[in-house]
Amino acid sequence: MTSQWLYRALEESRARGFLGPVAIETQIEHASGFRHVWDDITPTPPAQFLDLGSGGGLPGLVLFEYWGVPATFVDSMVKRTSFLEETMQWEGAPSGGMVLNGRAEQLSRDHDLEGQFPLVTARSFGPPAVTAECAVRFLAIEGVLIVSEPPNDDDPDRWNPSALGQLGLRSEGRVRHGAAYQILRKIRPTPERYPREIGIPGKSPLF
Repeated sequence: MTSQWLYRALEESRARGFLGPVAIETQIEHASGFRHVWDDITPTPPAQFLDLGSGGGLPGLVLFEYWGVPATFVDSMVKRTSFLEETMQWEGAPSGGMVLNGRAEQLSRDHDLEGQFPLVTARSFGPPAVTAECAVRFLAIEGVLIVSEPPNDDDPDRWNPSALGQLGLRSEGRVRHGAAYQILRKIRPTPERYPREIGIPGKSPLF
């Protein structure tokens, strides 16, 4: 059952233009798919997680409420991180939420964030190559990146195995829980050169 806090946060996010016009219940269901993917991997909630490009709060707010574990929300837009900080102060909000404004290329090199997360989630962050490169340094070894995929999940070339290997990632396939989700696991340390400087992953993608 959706808490009053979560429903209020998502309604306000939509009112401010951070979420699309789709029904809140549908958006919660899609966000919950990330949890179902994690549950397929292990029955134990992650010790903590990071939501990359949190935007209007999906899937991060839904997972934060459900698991109640420390959650880090990252976005480069001040108005969106300001909104997420605001929701953390509302009555009924879980404790342990941290909101960071900045670019992933820089934040992932912060000592307190680098290699710390067993789970990173990404919904509409960017193309596959950009998402992988910007997420990888946040992940602990054996940590998992779960990415929301387009409705048509039949393209075998979206995630290039060789390029992922350069980052220290391995694809573990695409699954469906209503929507489609890609699973990537960090299997070895990421070379120091990744992620590249701000904007370079998008301007010159690895694949």
